Amino acid sequence: MPDDTHRFGDDRLTATVRAEGAELQSLRDAGGGEWLWQAGPEWPRHAPILFPIVGRLPGDTLRHAGQPHRMTQHGFARDSRFTWLWRDGAGCALRLEDNDATRAAYPFAFALDVEWAVAGGALSCTATVLNPGDGPLPFLIGGHPAFSWPLPGAASAEGHHLTFAGIGALAARRLTGGLLDASEYISLRDGTLPLNQSLFEKDAIVLPDFPARKLRYAAPGAALEMQWDGYSDFGLWSKPGASFLCLEPWCGTAAPLGWDGEFMNRPGATVLAPGQSRRFSWQVRPERSPD
Repeated sequence: MPDDTHRFGDDRLTATVRAEGAELQSLRDAGGGEWLWQAGPEWPRHAPILFPIVGRLPGDTLRHAGQPHRMTQHGFARDSRFTWLWRDGAGCALRLEDNDATRAAYPFAFALDVEWAVAGGALSCTATVLNPGDGPLPFLIGGHPAFSWPLPGAASAEGHHLTFAGIGALAARRLTGGLLDASEYISLRDGTLPLNQSLFEKDAIVLPDFPARKLRYAAPGAALEMQWDGYSDFGLWSKPGASFLCLEPWCGTAAPLGWDGEFMNRPGATVLAPGQSRRFSWQVRPERSPD
């Protein structure tokens, strides 16, 4: 088994994760259908872990104690090599800890554990942030999995939709230069949003303080149920012309346009006291069946 990847699963679902970024690389059903975007030229990633920021900071600069630190979009975890904690036939766990390189961009002690597991035909991802230092730890965190569009078993990209039970409209924010800007409402019919590429012509759809904790991504012939816990916000994104849809549970969003302050006071940041930890999880269950 290559040291940089691990494959695991059950009789219904098989996943592959790599040490670089603790990133999910593949999610296949028993029929061989690939549910995860395969990092094509339109976007060279699959399912990055966003930490210690989600989105952008003004000028790609994190300010702490009056000092600037370079911090690019979505943080450094997605480009960092994690250490394997354990691996078996049902899953794996990996860890990233602060080091000289991370402290240059993010001057805080931290540990980020990411656990992946398959059970009962569902995939789960659990991220735990720990503060081993002697001062407060501010951070944002998010998932960024890109799922196939069209889904395996669907005849085409037409007819795909998202359903959020009990929600009549999406109170969305849009981005300008990667920063949180204009508000808009996106109407739903019976909680359902028909999907088309034009939704993403203005970049991602950001849903701050999103009340839902589950959704259904579906088309005739296939569906994917997603649920999450610990995350307060959500993002939807696709690149027009590409065959993926990102379903992104977040805790925090891009910085608001016009804000440029200390990271400790960053809107939407979670702050852990020394010795504290916080857990975040999401799960998906793919099914090939009539919608």
